[in-house]
Amino acid sequence: MMSTRIGLTVLSSLLPLQLALADSIKAAPDTAVKASFDIIQTRIRVQDGSAIFTTQVRGNAGSEKPKATGKFEGSDVYAYVWPTSLDSAEVGFDAAQGIVALAVTFHPDFDDGAYSKKNRDVWHPHWVVLTKDDACGGGLKVVDIAKGSNPKLPATWPGVPLLIDSPEYPTELKQDVVEVVIPLEFLNGISNAAYDGVTAGLKINGNLHSPLLCVDQVFKVASGDLSLPGKVKSEPK
Repeated sequence: MMSTRIGLTVLSSLLPLQLALADSIKAAPDTAVKASFDIIQTRIRVQDGSAIFTTQVRGNAGSEKPKATGKFEGSDVYAYVWPTSLDSAEVGFDAAQGIVALAVTFHPDFDDGAYSKKNRDVWHPHWVVLTKDDACGGGLKVVDIAKGSNPKLPATWPGVPLLIDSPEYPTELKQDVVEVVIPLEFLNGISNAAYDGVTAGLKINGNLHSPLLCVDQVFKVASGDLSLPGKVKSEPK
């Protein structure tokens, strides 16, 4: 696994930039990355009234899961992530809060489903808003909600002090592919948006202080530099 800091500028320690095709980003396999997190292609397309988020990896998607620790603080989260150019207002938060990303996650030590639903034993989707934080091993965190503040939050916010949403979009991990299907009625502005693909490990702060949820390890960035070179394209029915 590769542990590094990521940002919006080119980072020489990450994988080389790969070719961005018209509607996908392709990356060369890297045996230094665990096969289930080794992105070889990622894409977002609009088809049949839905936005379809897809990542293909070298191994079996979802086969690697974090070990349960038995407690919330200090626990781990694994994620397949699509950072986008969407504004945070387009997914139910206040505007201009940070990098909007769709993440398919697994975390065996806690539940964060909408309306107190259980989800610790399945891979499931979230919208997250990320921002830079040097306190995090990967250089990014999920934006904290300050005590006493009253930000705009989506209806399926899970009640944790983070800019995170827990929508119940159809999500499938099958063989080497992770896929999420989002009806366009729930996702304004996705057409012609820019995107990238990331696999990462996140960690809950052991002291439960801000930052509460850090990007701790970056396993792979599809573009190599988080430059969001992918462009969402509409496909015929």
